[in-house]
Amino acid sequence: MLARVTTFAIHGVESRRVTVEVDLRAGLPAFTIVGLGDRAVREARERVRAAVLNSGFEFPARRITVNLAPAYLRKEGPGFDLAIACGLLAASGQLPPEPLERTGVYGELALGGELRPCRGALAVAEGACDLGLGALVLPQVLVEEAALVGDLEVHGAGDLVEVAAIVRGERPGTRPAPGGVGAGGATVAGGPDLADVRGHREPLRALVVAAAGGHNLLLAGPPGTGKTMLARRLPSILPPLTRQEAVEVTRIQSVAGLRLAGGLAPERPCRAPHHTISASGLVGGGSVPSPGEATLAHHGVLFLDELAEFTRPALEALRQPLEDGRVAIVRGQRTAVYPSRFMLVASTNPCPCGHFGSRRCRCTDGDVQRYRRRLSGPLLDRIDLLVDVGRPAPEDFAGGPVARSADERERVAAARERAAARLAGTGLACNAQMDAATARRTVVLDDRGATVLRRAYDRGTLSPRGHDRVLRVARTIADLAASETVTAEHLLEALSFRQDAEGNRDEDVA
Repeated sequence: MLARVTTFAIHGVESRRVTVEVDLRAGLPAFTIVGLGDRAVREARERVRAAVLNSGFEFPARRITVNLAPAYLRKEGPGFDLAIACGLLAASGQLPPEPLERTGVYGELALGGELRPCRGALAVAEGACDLGLGALVLPQVLVEEAALVGDLEVHGAGDLVEVAAIVRGERPGTRPAPGGVGAGGATVAGGPDLADVRGHREPLRALVVAAAGGHNLLLAGPPGTGKTMLARRLPSILPPLTRQEAVEVTRIQSVAGLRLAGGLAPERPCRAPHHTISASGLVGGGSVPSPGEATLAHHGVLFLDELAEFTRPALEALRQPLEDGRVAIVRGQRTAVYPSRFMLVASTNPCPCGHFGSRRCRCTDGDVQRYRRRLSGPLLDRIDLLVDVGRPAPEDFAGGPVARSADERERVAAARERAAARLAGTGLACNAQMDAATARRTVVLDDRGATVLRRAYDRGTLSPRGHDRVLRVARTIADLAASETVTAEHLLEALSFRQDAEGNRDEDVA
């Protein structure tokens, strides 16, 4: 007898339909799984056998062939266990096959028949909904995540016996309370706050501009001046996730195995990898493609401390995601595309010892040049704001805070609302995501502002890409000032935030 069950394989951050075909024939007892499965899939034979017997069902002493179709699609992980077990029970007449034709099944089996969670529940639920399946059966702890998808009846089960009861119609589906599927929450209270910072008015201003427009930011200065402290407080002024953004973040974290239970992600991700990370660890890859830190920081912040200490291949691999907002990983005949729309926030020292320009510096000119050449021009050209962070004055430590996260978060949210209204219908969320055509179409300059920008470009310190990035930053500064027109003052401030690797600013253009 032949039985078919629908399950799903994770591909990138999405799911692909997999049909589990189970065929029982007379002959010597054997259990074979075909369909390009990895070792975890091949080992499902022993897990399924033990789970079926320990759950009180009969394991047929016949020739069993399981095919995971389509055969060209590589299958990884233990998420096919439950579908194989259900197909086996349906083929042997212990479960009715008709309900399984309208139901998706996904989960790992323990030897005792209990269900264990697997990564990618939200992607699986979205795949089931797109296929028009009426229901989805999966481990109980994944119900809240899967129920984020509407128009899908979600059944949670604790073991194989409960799954059999659901298939027979003896138990209804379950759904979490409506509060479990709300929008993403605001920044968690009690975290790092800008009120901890003393002095640093220009870097604080740069943080606000970066947050308001989603711009990339590089903080440069001697060690111990507060670069890392400033960067770690940027998430505290970012607006909360929208529901769509929260769903995307939740899907990525679920596929990466960072979330195996719960509802929507409550806040924007902030990733801070060590400088020894490889290129594949930063942008994704591996023999079996998996998301990297750039994807895990989607809709959030990727903080690279001591930027010049990262390997050159890792930094150069960031150029495509910084420009396109996505990473395409090609391995043989398989291509996985991962979203990577993040804010890059980095810090670096001006020289190997960090005290360039002071009497404490013992670096030679060659040392300084070699150190700075670790950061390529194309990478620096993709960073919108480059800011010097110097030593605060002694009186700054005795004074009060220059800014507070709660106040700046309100200004940032208001600026983003203005940008969202202007970009409505384009699919863009903030000014940093505008392409060159959109920036030139939506950024309205007054006469003096146009003259300032033309003179800055004529000096040769701006590339065409840098020209467009200055427009975006100036548009963000205008949004913070609630101005519909980008004035010369806004452009001059945007130009003051651009400097080359040697610290030369685009000034004296007014």
